[in-house]
Amino acid sequence: MRYMYLVLSSLEHASAAPPPRLMEEMDKLSRQQTHMQSSGGLMPINQAVRVRLKGGKLSVTDGPFAESKEVIGGYAIFEFASRQEAIDSMMSFMELHRLYGEGWEGVCEMRELMGGEEPACALIDAQAASG
Repeated sequence: MRYMYLVLSSLEHASAAPPPRLMEEMDKLSRQQTHMQSSGGLMPINQAVRVRLKGGKLSVTDGPFAESKEVIGGYAIFEFASRQEAIDSMMSFMELHRLYGEGWEGVCEMRELMGGEEPACALIDAQAASG
C-alpha cells in the first residue's frame, strides 16, 4: 500500500528554516528508509499561489494566506506492507522533530494513495471515461 505523509505546522514555524540538526537526522532516516519513493520540503507559504473556485468564478491569491492556521511544509510517499508499518515509520519521523525540532510543533498526517501504482491522472481519466 502506498501512503503520503503531509507535514503541517503553524504559519510561524512554516516561515522559518528547520534547525540544521533536524535536517541532518531526517537525512539519515531517509537514507535508511527503503520504503520511501519520493519526498520534499515546500518553499515558504509567502511564495505560494492559490486558485479558488467559488460561485462559478476563479480567483488567484498570492501567499501568505491570512486564513491559514496550519501550513503544509513537506511531503513523503512510501510503500509499506501494512498500515501499522506506515504508522510506526511516521512515529519515528515525528520523534526526530521532538528531539531536534527546537520547540517545533506540528502534525504529520498520513493518507493512503488511491489507485495503487497508477498515476492519479490516469485514475481520473479512467473515471471520466466510464462516467
